[in-house]
Amino acid sequence: MKTIIFSLALLSAGSAAFSQMIPSAEVQIKTAVLAAPADKRDKATVLGYNQQGELVELRKGSNEMICLSDDPKTAGLNVASYHQDLEPFMKRGRDLKLSGKSPKEATDIRDEEVKSGKLSMPKQPTTLYVYTAKAENFDPAAGTVKDGFLRYVIYIPYATPESTGLPTKPDVAGMPWLMDPGSHRAHIMITPPQKN
Repeated sequence: MKTIIFSLALLSAGSAAFSQMIPSAEVQIKTAVLAAPADKRDKATVLGYNQQGELVELRKGSNEMICLSDDPKTAGLNVASYHQDLEPFMKRGRDLKLSGKSPKEATDIRDEEVKSGKLSMPKQPTTLYVYTAKAENFDPAAGTVKDGFLRYVIYIPYATPESTGLPTKPDVAGMPWLMDPGSHRAHIMITPPQKN
């Protein structure tokens, strides 16, 4: 009986500690929208974490952008904003990760699902923005960030160097280039030079 009570106390303490790690919905929204273009932030849908650590919709938006809050279990800040047409692809990736699939397994599964028509990808070029900051530059309780870094990804499924004229690696910092050419994940990477 003592073992059961002790185990329950540990679970309760662990749950409480995790709950304390999760910023308020307001802070999550404030930081998540930093990844979106300024004119899209106020009306974007925001996905974030409830106090049980589950990903939920924190705010219903009215434009085409979805912002994804920072995962409170990881150090630093890593938020994203992407066009709503990418949500089936993004959600499937999150679901596969939750089910314990490795990144390679998740990629392979999504590739098969896209080829079979089970998973849809946008027909037009579609943008993802990723905004990051180091742990020492991010206060998750207050939602304050300094020296954040924004990079850009434009998904063009099955694009190739020949169809786009883009190289498969950048020649200089900040140069657009094509990653995963010829695959469902083909995308243009634009990574501005970092200050540090």
